[in-house]
Amino acid sequence: MTGVREDHVKVHFRLEVDDDGWPPASVESMWAVDLGNGTVRLDNTPWFVRGVASDDIIGVQPDNEGVLWAGEKVQPSQNCTIRLIVLKDDGSAAARQSVLKVFHSLGTTGEGLAQYRMVALDVPPEANLPKIRALLEHGGAQGWWHWEEGCVTAAWRATARA
Repeated sequence: MTGVREDHVKVHFRLEVDDDGWPPASVESMWAVDLGNGTVRLDNTPWFVRGVASDDIIGVQPDNEGVLWAGEKVQPSQNCTIRLIVLKDDGSAAARQSVLKVFHSLGTTGEGLAQYRMVALDVPPEANLPKIRALLEHGGAQGWWHWEEGCVTAAWRATARA
């Protein structure tokens, strides 16, 4: 995320927790830019929410207390969200930072979350998608991380067939 400004708001997403207790919360809050017409532009990479990515335009509805709840995606951004659980060095801060650095060199941004040994990557359409996928698959095969596609585009899916 860039930095919180006056036009930033918190948007809350309801999460469905599976039988294994994942994700570890029933709600995830994300920063977004209020577009003033019942929509927001997400300004975070989600940790747990599926199907959204940074810069997506989302409809929102305030509840009786003024809390903004996410509704439908109005316009996709063409960014992808990829999440990793870092296994190498037990997901240490250094290991997470190393993961972020190598993916940053391929055009992503992201951040790490110590509590769950996670890295969340924001993958813009101009990033090197084939190399990112190849690295994700290689690292997964080497036991460096587990990874998942939180939100992907047709361009990302096409890399699986390349």
